[in-house]
Amino acid sequence: MGWLALAGALILALAGACTAMPGGLRAGLAAQAAGMALLGAAGAVALADRQSVGSSWHEGASPALGLDPLSGLFLALLALTAVPTLIYARAYLRSPAAGALCGLFLLALTGVLVARDVTTFLAFWELMTLAPAAAMLVTRRDAQVRAAVQTYVAVTHLGGAGVWIALLALAAPGPLGAGAQTVVAVAALIGFGTKAGLVPLHTWLPHAHPVAPAPFSALMSGMLVKVALYGLIRVEFEWLGTPPRWLGFALLGAGLLSALVGVVSAIVQQDLKRLLAYSTIENVGIAVTALGASVLLLDPVWAALAFAAALLQIVNHAVFKTLLFLGAGAIERATGSVDLDHLGGLLRQLPWTGAAFGVGCLAIAGLPPLNGFASEWLTLQALAHLAFAGPVAGGVAGAVGLAGIGATAALALLCFVKVGGLVLLGESRREVPAVEVPVEMRAALAVLAALCVVLGVVPGLLIGSLAELAPGSPVVVSPAGLPAPALALVLVAATALLAWARGSRRAAPAPTWVCGQPVTPALRWTSAGFSKPLRLVLESAIRPQRALEVVRAGGLVQRVRYVRLVSSPVERLLYRPAIRAALDGAAHMRRLQTGNVRTYAAYLLALVLGLLALARMGALG
Repeated sequence: MGWLALAGALILALAGACTAMPGGLRAGLAAQAAGMALLGAAGAVALADRQSVGSSWHEGASPALGLDPLSGLFLALLALTAVPTLIYARAYLRSPAAGALCGLFLLALTGVLVARDVTTFLAFWELMTLAPAAAMLVTRRDAQVRAAVQTYVAVTHLGGAGVWIALLALAAPGPLGAGAQTVVAVAALIGFGTKAGLVPLHTWLPHAHPVAPAPFSALMSGMLVKVALYGLIRVEFEWLGTPPRWLGFALLGAGLLSALVGVVSAIVQQDLKRLLAYSTIENVGIAVTALGASVLLLDPVWAALAFAAALLQIVNHAVFKTLLFLGAGAIERATGSVDLDHLGGLLRQLPWTGAAFGVGCLAIAGLPPLNGFASEWLTLQALAHLAFAGPVAGGVAGAVGLAGIGATAALALLCFVKVGGLVLLGESRREVPAVEVPVEMRAALAVLAALCVVLGVVPGLLIGSLAELAPGSPVVVSPAGLPAPALALVLVAATALLAWARGSRRAAPAPTWVCGQPVTPALRWTSAGFSKPLRLVLESAIRPQRALEVVRAGGLVQRVRYVRLVSSPVERLLYRPAIRAALDGAAHMRRLQTGNVRTYAAYLLALVLGLLALARMGALG
């Protein structure tokens, strides 16, 4: 297993270097896929056989690598999403530099998963952040991309300081006291939560994902945020010891807030990739809510099942979000747009891409028998058990979590009914018909769509193994009454029965009635029209901005233009005031830079006199 992982990493590194060479893009990406497949096989063996190789986490800064079942799960998941993405990239990417950065990004993700010391972990952690930022700048260099990269790097590095604090404290020799453990737990939650996209540290996702190339968007949403959750689980559930009970309430609260803010923000978006970025925040919130429930549940079996629900949510979201971002890239390549109001009718024009994208929409909406349903069902069961079988505080938290995740699931269904309807169904809003994307892109989408079905029909094959990864968990055999296989059989039987009952009859097409007017794209359903009832209910919270322009000529109205902008409340209330305050402070501090040597000499003299005064008073020891 160790040699398999080493061979995979070596092939990945060499293939990344070959990809940058002239004419080596397609062959290099194929070799990267082979290297990732070997790494994924090593991870699957570690998970299935419960084996560990290499080092465990140790104090100090000497480099160390290791692979255990938890790392194996995430490594196998990385391969499961990266191999189709790399095949897709063979037809999508045109820049050898972007292809090489893709290999570097995957190598960094792998390095974080197998690092067993603070130096290696932090080195790969920073590389994992910078590689996609460089890829965005390589493929596009306009002002929007530069601003998005600046936001991404700034937020993740400022919040990521918590990762440095937590890991450096864990690397210090000797045991940590109770106060130090609390500091490490809070720092890890902030640091890893920033990279995972937890509210209010999520603001980089909707900026970075829409401008990144589709393979990088897929890997960032599919795996970068999952590797951040891996780091959170490692620190809070393993390297710190038994997690304190207050941490369970903090995780449950942060997860629930992220789920609700993410799904509401997604519903009101018009840009498809921006919508998918907010949806990532929602799904990360569901996983973190399940982690919080696993800390609060007193029954060890149910605690392990809640932990398994979090891991299953991580696995499922990685698969269907990779599918959706790759599908969005294929749609953009075929139509030139990801604006929901400029799409429509793509299921007929792009049958392969449209069908796979539709499977992804159904999966992320949590509909059986697809994989999104299984993890949400198990999370709801764990929260229900917490609400009715725990102490008062835990019961209240479980009840609030149960209601919140239930509302999130309903809103997610509304969101992706909107996406599926506006993108795939109805008439096309474009004059030029879309053309199906190349076969490599279609094959990658088909593989990921098939994985959504398989993981949804037989989730019980994974749940026992995932529950065993919980710290100190008992062996869990039953998947808590998960009804996925039975639901799949019922749905297949019902579909076959309806098809038989319909026979050869087909509905007759009829023209659309729009009060006698010609049917034009302007009269069809729009993204704003679909989400308006919810926006009216939540208007006081989301504060949409509207502008109406009426053009008249000769006393008659010639044109009416309506512009709607929904900004993030967190950005409006937290980040923008903080940025303004920082810029104002910097403007005032700039006055200290006079350019006069005498002024700088006076500063140094004042500093020396101040230090002498402190030394005289004994303040410096």
